Amino acid sequence: MTEQTFESSGLRGDCAQCFGLCCVALPFAASADFAADKPAGRPCGNLRTDNRCGIHADLRAKGFTGCTVYDCFGAGQKVSNVTFGGQDWRTGPGERARRMFDVFPVVRQLHELLWYLTEALGLDAARSVHPGLREALERTERLTLGTPAELAALDVAAHRQEVNVLLLRTSELVRAAAADSARRGSDAGRGTGAKGSARGGAKGGGNGRGGGKAKGKDRRGADLVGARLRGADLRGATLRGACLIAADLTGADLRDADMIGADLRDADLTDADLTGAFFLTQPQVNAARGSAGTRLPGSLTRPVHWTARG
Repeated sequence: MTEQTFESSGLRGDCAQCFGLCCVALPFAASADFAADKPAGRPCGNLRTDNRCGIHADLRAKGFTGCTVYDCFGAGQKVSNVTFGGQDWRTGPGERARRMFDVFPVVRQLHELLWYLTEALGLDAARSVHPGLREALERTERLTLGTPAELAALDVAAHRQEVNVLLLRTSELVRAAAADSARRGSDAGRGTGAKGSARGGAKGGGNGRGGGKAKGKDRRGADLVGARLRGADLRGATLRGACLIAADLTGADLRDADMIGADLRDADLTDADLTGAFFLTQPQVNAARGSAGTRLPGSLTRPVHWTARG
């Protein structure tokens, strides 16, 4: 899948078509990611009356890194222009604003699922589940078009669980195909007397508490905060929901890895290879550190703040 495909599908946030909903509806607490506290439903102090951010170009410098790694996956413009027909929360009655703020997080979750389903349909190795993925995509899209009352009453968790079954199967198929490909390449290398890839022999460190090799490639939900994984062979690994905050993944092989829900805040991806990594989103990449040598899937763009680390 290309970035343009996701753009044309309306699955990237377009602030120019939104009423600044993420800057009002969502809460945040003073922390390393946000310079101030803000409760849900109160406009951020940096939000201008034209619904634009007054410090957009200086968010990182002014302590609002959390804003730079957030993406609504197009939910903002959907709620603003479709669900509420272009009616601004500023100009309507208080009830309208409350309903918009209640509905926005629901649609955001649905749009995130649309993003994953769209990517899954572009993965050839998962062709056997494409019919189910396509049906789930169409149903999820229909849900996003519900009325405010229908959206507010929606059991999003139950729907996510249904979709997740398909995404898990997609992951299994894609990673199995990657393993077969790597195995064939290794066999061919031995047949010609080659020593194989230098990456193939790379050792991954353990977590910051213990060291040692990474134990296998099933790292679902693993606590890898500060893990030493420099040069680790994680090709075809599943890192679903893994906590990789501040992990050292310098030069790691993450080709064809399942990255859904992995927390990459401040993870060092310098010279790492994420070619073919799937279910990896732009917000995850934006939250990490990287270099000119970091290889990304074609659907993602290199964050501006990486350039100084090139």
